[in-house]
Amino acid sequence: MDTFFRDKVIIVTGASSGIGLAAARLFGQAGAKVVMAARSYEKMKELAPSVGPDVLCVRTDVSVEGDCRRLVQETMARFGRIDILVNNAGLSMRAMFKDLDLSVLHRLMDVNFWGTVYCTKYALPALLASKGSVVGVISVAGYSALPARSGYSASKYAVRGFLDTLRIEHLKDGLHVLVFAPGYTESNVRNAALTADGSPQGETPLEEDKLMSAETCAQYLAEALRKRRNAVTLTGLGKATVLAHNLFPNLTDRLTYDFIAKEKDSPFQ
Repeated sequence: MDTFFRDKVIIVTGASSGIGLAAARLFGQAGAKVVMAARSYEKMKELAPSVGPDVLCVRTDVSVEGDCRRLVQETMARFGRIDILVNNAGLSMRAMFKDLDLSVLHRLMDVNFWGTVYCTKYALPALLASKGSVVGVISVAGYSALPARSGYSASKYAVRGFLDTLRIEHLKDGLHVLVFAPGYTESNVRNAALTADGSPQGETPLEEDKLMSAETCAQYLAEALRKRRNAVTLTGLGKATVLAHNLFPNLTDRLTYDFIAKEKDSPFQ
């Protein structure tokens, strides 16, 4: 793995915590030149020494097209190339659609879908030149919908459709496109998840310490990049859910409803 990533220029969005930070550290320790992108610039600067010796931090709100353009421009100015773009920045939600302020759906699509589109659009010429990789970190919810996560599931379905299309368009010119779907992974995403009025819920309904670690997830991501896989779904539950959704959709709907209904403070209650 060290040889594969050595000297590659890798942009990771959402790099200040969770899967993004774990991936940035893994790539940096493997000898890559890492570009950390997130809104929390000061936090990234503090974390940069733990990532590696050649790190560029760029304050980036991926929902802002101009920020994504500047991210790519600063990367090219510093390193002159881009080998891998990891679209990891994301936002979740937890509320029934009937109770939801529509601004929450707009926010989810702006960050999860448009953030991926913007970054990919501006990085694409450099990625085509390097025959590099573009990654979309989605979710099992991008294959099999989760209730009370309408905006989250919709945005992740949209990212998957966008990237699958991009892969076909560039089938003959060496671009690698990976749709990477973690299952439940330990992170801050559920604490920051938006509620019906757009405020963060502040507390996760899951036992985070019993979930896959962000570091383990990053290792799977690195392996998928090295093997230039098209799609990866993680965890036994995640793989079983996707398979069941394809084969037994009605049963999967009922099982998913029952699963979410058992969550702490479930929106169904």
